Amino acid sequence: MNKNRLGIELFICLLTLAFFTSCQDKKKDDTPWVQLFNEKDLSGWEQKGGEANYEVRNGMIVGSTVHDTPNSFLTTEKMYGDFILELDFKVDSTMNSGIQIRSNSTPQYQNGRVHGYQVEIDPSDRSWSGGIYDEGRRGWLYSLEDDSEAQKAFKQNEWNHYRIEAIGDTIKTWLNETPTSHLIDDKTSKGFIGLQVHSIDKNEEAGKQIMWKNIRILTDSLSEYTKKIELEPKTTKNKLTSSEADNDWQLLWDGETTNGWRGARLDDFPEKGWVIQDGNLIVLASGGEESAAGGDIVTDSLYGDFELKVDFKITEGANSGIKYYVDTDLNKGPGSSIGLEYQILDDDNHPDAKLGNHEGSRTVASLYDLIKADPDKPINPVGEWNTAHIISKDGHVEHWLNGMKVLEYERGSDEFRKLVSESKYDKWPNFGELEKGRILLQDHGNRVAFRNIKIKPL
Repeated sequence: MNKNRLGIELFICLLTLAFFTSCQDKKKDDTPWVQLFNEKDLSGWEQKGGEANYEVRNGMIVGSTVHDTPNSFLTTEKMYGDFILELDFKVDSTMNSGIQIRSNSTPQYQNGRVHGYQVEIDPSDRSWSGGIYDEGRRGWLYSLEDDSEAQKAFKQNEWNHYRIEAIGDTIKTWLNETPTSHLIDDKTSKGFIGLQVHSIDKNEEAGKQIMWKNIRILTDSLSEYTKKIELEPKTTKNKLTSSEADNDWQLLWDGETTNGWRGARLDDFPEKGWVIQDGNLIVLASGGEESAAGGDIVTDSLYGDFELKVDFKITEGANSGIKYYVDTDLNKGPGSSIGLEYQILDDDNHPDAKLGNHEGSRTVASLYDLIKADPDKPINPVGEWNTAHIISKDGHVEHWLNGMKVLEYERGSDEFRKLVSESKYDKWPNFGELEKGRILLQDHGNRVAFRNIKIKPL
């Protein structure tokens, strides 16, 4: 082969390689990223929570710690549901921080407290950067305590890169291309993105900094850009979080069997009227009559002081309830077993919302027929999950709905007994004043689903 021909072939090869590389680069450039930060000012962002300092410096957002203020968050004004987010960050080695995703701040939730998923930034020896924490709610959902490779991904005193995918009920994270978490959880489907500057102790030095840059997001055609992750998913459904386990919570339903439950008037679980589907405990529709099909179900165990959480999802026009301090031997006649009731109701489409001896006392989250729940309560629409939360200790009882306290009362007080005397419960001696009783899920003839049933004896 002569030198001229060899040179021509080499030139063609180089030209082909250059063309291929150019096409690859062009393909990358065509990814429809949207910049969340213009590198000039904080347009499109707003601060929530504390009073830490945020400023723009050399194309970066710089957050600095200050004393005497809670956690601070610089959040997007826009809300995001499904997305792929990428950004770079550099953090002081003694700080703790995080990236909020699908997070919210509303007056009803702890006076505007920022709450939601946080992708952790953790430069400490623990090295849980890339794990998922539920800020202001459930605590750790996905820690890195058993993943030594993920713990090694963080670069101390250097720039680090996050990729975060939140699509449907699945959240995946990568730190410097290393997979760090794979979580399945559907608590919140939409919210803002936020940059956290953590609060500091009075003995810590103020002015420590964390910096962010190259903040960009994808919201369209996500299936074309999502990455496969080499981690087994962790699900939170019908499981205790690590924070709950550390604080003595117990699963009241395992998500798979009927263990721990029986019919209120049976020795065993009802053979009809209730089903378990996809990790949900469902009472079936049967015409809207009270306890006329499968009937109510109750816990095998009795509970005195307790804290109870139950997720519930109603259908249109549905009626049900969560009862506590139930004595299944009290009512041998028709209807439901007797106990205090956290009402579950479609307020917009069920007539009970306008009934009751005390106005509004049959609306959702009310103490049924006795005390009306706060009318500003945060209720999710029919077909979406809501969380009931009941706390009972030393006679003091609180009803919470989706993180907001909606009523409180004192069992056995003069005021409580007066309310009982004016209600349908007047015929039951010492109503609501048992020292211990069962927890009950009501069959009122309408389809209602339950899950994540958890209790903490107090």
